[in-house]
Amino acid sequence: MSNLVYRVLTAFVFGVIALYLTWLGGVSFFLFAWCIGGFILYEWIRITQEKWCVLQKILVSIFYLFFGFLLVLNVSASLVFCVLIVLAAVLAIISIKNSGWVFCGFLYASFPVAALCFLRDHEMLGFQVVIFLFSVVWGTDIGGYFIGRALGGPKLAPRFSPNKTWSGALGGTCVGVFAGIWVSVGFFDINLASFFVLILPVVLSIISQLSDLGQSWLKRRFSVKDSGSLLPGHGGFMDRMDGLVGAACLLYLIGSLMSDMDAPFNLFSMI
Repeated sequence: MSNLVYRVLTAFVFGVIALYLTWLGGVSFFLFAWCIGGFILYEWIRITQEKWCVLQKILVSIFYLFFGFLLVLNVSASLVFCVLIVLAAVLAIISIKNSGWVFCGFLYASFPVAALCFLRDHEMLGFQVVIFLFSVVWGTDIGGYFIGRALGGPKLAPRFSPNKTWSGALGGTCVGVFAGIWVSVGFFDINLASFFVLILPVVLSIISQLSDLGQSWLKRRFSVKDSGSLLPGHGGFMDRMDGLVGAACLLYLIGSLMSDMDAPFNLFSMI
């Protein structure tokens, strides 16, 4: 089968699993998000392995397990994020020379996991918010990939990613915004007249693509084509989740500012 067929099949299977576990919520969704974060952390270490010493690799595994334990205990969001920053700093101090790669790697894997878990931490609103997030990010990915391939044109950021084009970026944004609005209005009966419903998908789509570019830059920096090989047609989990990492963190931040750090899902109750 062609790479495109593998890509579509993998995305379909993964999407079905993600939607089902998001619907279940609770521990099932936590384990799903936490495991994905673990794969992302493993792939970050694999890509930047020259920057890590043995002690850091051992400690980062222990710290990530401890992070999961904190989420299971349902402690406050402020405590979780403070602990994550302290743990990342401890890892970085072990090797000052390469501290940036270690510090950022641990937070890159753990922050979006915490964001997703707190966003989903409500039976109805949490489900709506996360599905909305998925629809924007997935719509952006799908639209960007197929429209970019069909139209081609000037490169978006050839220094970071040689294959991405302006047509793909704009097309991805259009599809992502449409998907987000369609899900909000069609399934969750959100008021389309709300300015927030119109602007939020645009912002999330753009951040999703910037996050994607950042991950592409990382791979080029270390001369790596794919972050892994666990997902046929996509590469690794970082390759599949790159856009979601940035978008999830931003949506959590917006929800926290508009509501509360422990209840960012209330964002949808205000629209």
